[in-house]
Amino acid sequence: MTRQAAPKPFLYVVVCAAGIAVDVSKLITAAQERDWEVGVIATPVAMNGFFDTAAVEAQTGRPIRSAWRTPGEPRPFPAPDAVVVAPATFNTVNKWAAGIADTLALGTLCEVAGLGVPVAVLPCVAGALAAHPAYRDSVERLRGMGVRFGEPYTGEPGEDGGRPEFGWERALDLVGHG
Repeated sequence: MTRQAAPKPFLYVVVCAAGIAVDVSKLITAAQERDWEVGVIATPVAMNGFFDTAAVEAQTGRPIRSAWRTPGEPRPFPAPDAVVVAPATFNTVNKWAAGIADTLALGTLCEVAGLGVPVAVLPCVAGALAAHPAYRDSVERLRGMGVRFGEPYTGEPGEDGGRPEFGWERALDLVGHG
């Protein structure tokens, strides 16, 4: 009797338009090494040159989702076992907290609140924007919904002139698998 392997857990990676998105393949690699299947959902702006979409599709073996499917189209991804938003921008965090679902990425994030799956966010927000009261309120509201936040990343150079490393793998630690 042949025993079938259990399906791997499925991770949605939501990519927003921040410069650090160029390295999203690091998150995908780390997730795959921890035995996740990965599907990427990107904001429409992120699809316009913020990361190598062809390379990411080759890496995941799946198309990147950015637009709504039509009612007759099958769901291209299974339901998520966890969701990571990385990098998460000021705009996405605020719209998500407000329940605005004007893109597939935001609609997915709004819907995920009712699924009970772990959600991790790695914010990439400049210090001046992070100080905005609406952003602080949004983070507090999302935390109240059970969303787990990693350390904020501003991308600003350190004293040595180099940029700090973006903690891609921290997102996987936050969702608690692997």
